[in-house]
Amino acid sequence: MIKFEPKPLPFKTLTGISDKTMMIHHDKLYAGYVSKLNEVREKLMAMNETGAGLDTANQSYSDLRALRDAETFAANGVYLHEYYFDTLGGAGQATGSLVDALTEKYGALEKFMAFFSATGMAVRGWVVLCWDTQEKKLKIYGCDVHNQGGVWGCLPILVLDVYEHAYFIDYGADRKTYIADWWKNLNWEKANELYSQTIK
Repeated sequence: MIKFEPKPLPFKTLTGISDKTMMIHHDKLYAGYVSKLNEVREKLMAMNETGAGLDTANQSYSDLRALRDAETFAANGVYLHEYYFDTLGGAGQATGSLVDALTEKYGALEKFMAFFSATGMAVRGWVVLCWDTQEKKLKIYGCDVHNQGGVWGCLPILVLDVYEHAYFIDYGADRKTYIADWWKNLNWEKANELYSQTIK
């Protein structure tokens, strides 16, 4: 089994979001999801190899059900955090093909940013701008938890973490200012790169 390893942060420091918050967010929380995903997959592999517990599998409660639920929670915890970190560390200068596509879809980039930001105020966990491969267009989805709210066939481009751990040390309950600072740190070059990959 190939083990997941935590990816390093692609930046050194951010505007508004402290190094302390990022250290806890990346080195503790995200790394914890990586570790838990490896643990769950090891247990699933052992169950597959030995067959132990397969005969008791059911949808109310069983070891297999618990592991499958934990797997999706941990895997999405890993993937969503990696998308979140990967598009930070920029200067927030909005240019490129993604900006053009968002402007065309929403009428103005500012309208997209307002809608995306408001979604960040409305959900409990994540805001995801993705390429919906079913509809073949950009879509914003909101998720309350890692494994709830995601839509099959959607490829993330911009991911905003709005769980309190992402901002509470620096902003207290002021999520709105945190979201505003997130835009200031956005790496649009990376976002454009992801957009180009997803629409192919």
